Amino acid sequence: MTGYYGKIEELTLKNTNFRQVLFTGKYTQLVLMSLAPGEEIGLEVHDNVDQFFRFEAGESKVVIGTDEFTVKDGDVVIVPAGSKHNIINTSSADLKLYTLYSPPNHPDGTVHKTKEEAEAAE
Repeated sequence: MTGYYGKIEELTLKNTNFRQVLFTGKYTQLVLMSLAPGEEIGLEVHDNVDQFFRFEAGESKVVIGTDEFTVKDGDVVIVPAGSKHNIINTSSADLKLYTLYSPPNHPDGTVHKTKEEAEAAE
């Protein structure tokens, strides 16, 4: 397995896919995401996966359990395994973010252009 190098801020801001896996390692996976205004990931829980989110553009509401946060460019959120969570784009522009799953959560090379495509694949 080789490592990964990329200009993550630039890649994140240019990404137009709902979900795009950039790298999958044995213990970690790097995924770009872009949510349209008003779009959300949807309430989900990963029983055995910790998740790190870094926001590069837009503003959103993040829900973890009963806690809610307003986040924007430069903010980070970590969702511990077993926590119900959702991310809702509350801005009038696309929300640009990347996430790290530990361990990986999606098949390597996954690209879902839309949320509907992602839901159909799961």
